[in-house]
Amino acid sequence: MTILKSLTNFFDRMVQRFLPDAFLFAVILTLAVFLMGIVFTGSTPIQMVEYWGNGFWDLLAFAMQMSLIVVTGYVLANTPIIKRWLVKISTLAKTPGQAIMLVTFIATVASLINYGFGLVVGALIAIQVAKRVQSLDYRLLVASAYSGFLVWHGGLSGSIPLLIATPDHFLEDSMGIIPVSETMFSGFNLFIVFVLVITLPFLNRLMLKSREGLEITSAKNWETDSFEDKVEEPAESLTPSDRLENSQIISLLIGLLGIAFIVYHFVTNGFDLNINIVNFTMLFLGVILHRTPRRFLASVNNAVKNVGGIIVQFPFYAGIMGMMVASGLSESMSLWFVNISTEFTYPLFTFISAGIVNFFVPSGGGQWAVQGPIMIPAGIEIGVDSAKTAMAVAWGDAWTNMIQPFWALPLLAIAGLKVRDIMGFCVIILLYSFFPIAIGLLFF
Repeated sequence: MTILKSLTNFFDRMVQRFLPDAFLFAVILTLAVFLMGIVFTGSTPIQMVEYWGNGFWDLLAFAMQMSLIVVTGYVLANTPIIKRWLVKISTLAKTPGQAIMLVTFIATVASLINYGFGLVVGALIAIQVAKRVQSLDYRLLVASAYSGFLVWHGGLSGSIPLLIATPDHFLEDSMGIIPVSETMFSGFNLFIVFVLVITLPFLNRLMLKSREGLEITSAKNWETDSFEDKVEEPAESLTPSDRLENSQIISLLIGLLGIAFIVYHFVTNGFDLNINIVNFTMLFLGVILHRTPRRFLASVNNAVKNVGGIIVQFPFYAGIMGMMVASGLSESMSLWFVNISTEFTYPLFTFISAGIVNFFVPSGGGQWAVQGPIMIPAGIEIGVDSAKTAMAVAWGDAWTNMIQPFWALPLLAIAGLKVRDIMGFCVIILLYSFFPIAIGLLFF
């Protein structure tokens, strides 16, 4: 406990003091990759500028999806019935320790179902729990919610295992089609997921104990009150347009149309819980449960205040990805780990290399496009099963998300915090999680 207390408080102090705002982090990372491309790949400054500019807008669709995750999650959470359910769940926690464990467990399970769902649910349940439990460090509570995101790539929405199980994926000629029974439902993946689901709540609770005696930050210090929507009541004398804006029939009709498509989607595609259907579901449930267009739009107007960071920062990460791929930096990093690997150590070094590349290419699908063509043929040549190689890349991608602000932005926007508020705690989660992931990849 003494070591954990020292480490937790040390990393929290360092992050609070030296980690810049998430936007500046992206800017600094951009400059670092620009220089690395010149020094290590022989690219000229003009070429690096070209790579950066050409890639700058490649994540526009994804940025919109992440923005809608925040907006639709916020809108749905502000409906009366969902508020009541969140409050009901939050009452399960009576003490700060129980609060930390409850939020961690719910966020982890939600992330196993779908990564976007996990980010929204984690933030919303953390806010409700923070309103009820006194003497609770809100920063650690939100970090606990984000820790659940660690398991997403081993769960049902893992982009790499789902991609390689799909016919005609871009690496089918070299590795074939690999069913999810050999990836997300394999023994090694189930071991990693099980250990993290069970132990992360206890790890976060131990960090709470290590904070005893220190000044804590309660939710009252943060702008969680903005979570409450205030809707102007319509005037007694309604114009025709006012009647439309306050019509429950309009909301019900368009909402039922949305529900009809959701049912159609799952009937025809099975349990395909992708990010688009998650957003679609939350959007139309919000329309129905807010009951009138006016109340729905009032909630949307409040929600969009939280997406500025995503809109501005994601293009910078797209530019970073463009430089990494076009200059050959990502390939050089991957090949270095390939060259020092044996059949036994290859899954571990693949995992570590993916964790490093994830800093610069923080998108599961994008990272697979970069590393898959390198790691799969090398693994086959060494004698490593392609399913394990693919999942090693997947877990590396998920692992360093704990200290990469890219994925934390939606959750932080809802919770009303900055990256530096949680990242010190996330360093401890990163260090701990290395061991169960490494054990699963090496010995199962």
